Amino acid sequence: MQQGLSVVIPNYNGISLFPHTLPSVFSAVSSLSIPYEVIVADDCSTDASVEWLRLHYPQIRLVTNDQNSGFSVTANRGIEAARYRLVLLLNSDVKLEPGYFESQFRYFEDPGVFGVMGRIIGWEDDNIQDGAKYPSFHSAKIKTSVNYLLANEKDMEHGLLSMYLSGANALMDREKFLRLGGFNELFSPFYVEDYELSLRAWRAGWKCIYEYKAVCRHRTSTSIKTKSRKAFIKKIAIRNKMFLHAIHLSSFKRLLWFTQLVLEVLVQTLLFKTYYTKAFWLFLRSMKSVRSSRKAFNTIAGSSSPLSVKDVADKIQSSVEGKVVRFF
Repeated sequence: MQQGLSVVIPNYNGISLFPHTLPSVFSAVSSLSIPYEVIVADDCSTDASVEWLRLHYPQIRLVTNDQNSGFSVTANRGIEAARYRLVLLLNSDVKLEPGYFESQFRYFEDPGVFGVMGRIIGWEDDNIQDGAKYPSFHSAKIKTSVNYLLANEKDMEHGLLSMYLSGANALMDREKFLRLGGFNELFSPFYVEDYELSLRAWRAGWKCIYEYKAVCRHRTSTSIKTKSRKAFIKKIAIRNKMFLHAIHLSSFKRLLWFTQLVLEVLVQTLLFKTYYTKAFWLFLRSMKSVRSSRKAFNTIAGSSSPLSVKDVADKIQSSVEGKVVRFF
């Protein structure tokens, strides 16, 4: 695999964002001493994104889906088309700050690193939207949205271990990404696929890292708001969290979680939260695909015994013992 960097941007109707984001991308990559390319993977946009890119950025490689397929499929197609060893998966609503890559490449000197994510701040302010991801549980249930940083910036000079890499700005080893099978397309159209991929990487023995000095700016949920109703988004997000548990928890933990889940579904149904009930039925209808995902991961892991979710959580939690941790 060639040394270099491929920036892969999945896109759906992002034409209004490109004038703000693409100049920052080309500014960041043009200062590098390694070969690079920028790929836009388009998910059947209806806003003339493809035509605009061909006119204004002919140097960008375009990969287009035959039908609207969601984030996992689109990201996979873009990364499969990439030429270089390192791939930055970047949301179309993210712009890079100057020197974005300077503090990240060093981590890939370690063959045990799967990928790195940078600090995500607001589009027009410096409020931190994403920190390193901390493993947290409610009984057998995995919580997916706990961020953490260390109070002392010097303690973050060598990066922080992160439970997962945000799909908004994940710099990954492409060979490892492909060995893992890429994003699980069962999670289409969106949400939780980045956590699930990162958990596969961790369980296979590779690390995910958060680099505080690499900064990018994110405009919150621009694309999804234009595509989907709020109830649909909730339903898919909840279903995908169920997939995450069913694929990765051990048999005993999975039984505990499923018992907890059934009770939650009953409570949510009594509260007339129909999107929760619908998510549960979607999950049950996909059990064959869930089992196939578990089997596929075990095949990738081969004869080696993969880490459990608890093993991964213990590694991350022990890495910050004795330090002042800030959660948000």
